[in-house]
Amino acid sequence: MKNKKIEIGKQIIIVNLSEKENDFISLTDMAKFKGPDTGLIISHWLTTKYTVQFMGLWEQMHNKNFNVTEFSNIKNEIGTNGFVVSSSMWIKKTNAIGIRSSVGRYGGGTFAHKDIAFEFATWISPEFKLYLIKEFQRLKTEENERLTLGWDAKRMLTRINYKIHTDAIRENIILPQKLSNKEANIAYANEADVLNMALFGKTAKEWKEQNKNKSGNMRDYANVTQLVCLANLESLNAEFIKMGMTQKERLLKLNETAISQMKLLLENSSMKKL
Repeated sequence: MKNKKIEIGKQIIIVNLSEKENDFISLTDMAKFKGPDTGLIISHWLTTKYTVQFMGLWEQMHNKNFNVTEFSNIKNEIGTNGFVVSSSMWIKKTNAIGIRSSVGRYGGGTFAHKDIAFEFATWISPEFKLYLIKEFQRLKTEENERLTLGWDAKRMLTRINYKIHTDAIRENIILPQKLSNKEANIAYANEADVLNMALFGKTAKEWKEQNKNKSGNMRDYANVTQLVCLANLESLNAEFIKMGMTQKERLLKLNETAISQMKLLLENSSMKKL
């Protein structure tokens, strides 16, 4: 479960995001801004004519299995004495997909698609809605900027170079010793760590131990400058292997190259913009 700590005025709230689908936001956490009885707060919001109309419109746009008949029945009952709409009742009767309800100490609560969550935020607090809109826009802007800078393309370049790199290892280190597959995998990992040490100053295992809460590896968190340098180091290391240099010799040379290239890249005006 991913979460985001936010501060509205003097109040701090943790808003959870669905781990598998980041477009779903916890209404339960958002409701804490209005009061402790989050289930009742969500139910009050659902039991309004405008909310039901909004939810029904969203479902008809995104859900081919939405039960329009039950939706009409609920819409007609809104406003009558004793009629209450809960998230579980709405889901069960209409086959809704825009809102989800689950129980459990960890990860339980009511989640809704961001379209619906923003509407809920409007009902809770205009200030809260403005924060969510600004925060979502900021995250999308950062994502678009990263794609514009070619981060994914440069990450792909390192993977292509890594294939060249591993081919050089197989031809010049593994094959002469007739290693098993297990031994070959160890050799590949060691060679990858030569590059990691040269550029990042730590092995993949060391980085993982220091960043247990992060998924992926250190290269997934590298900036554009580091990825450009890493691509160059991979090609250079492949040539060093063909030349018969020892691992220690290659590490020292690669480290010198990494320091030199990083300085040049950081001093370059176009890279500063990245």
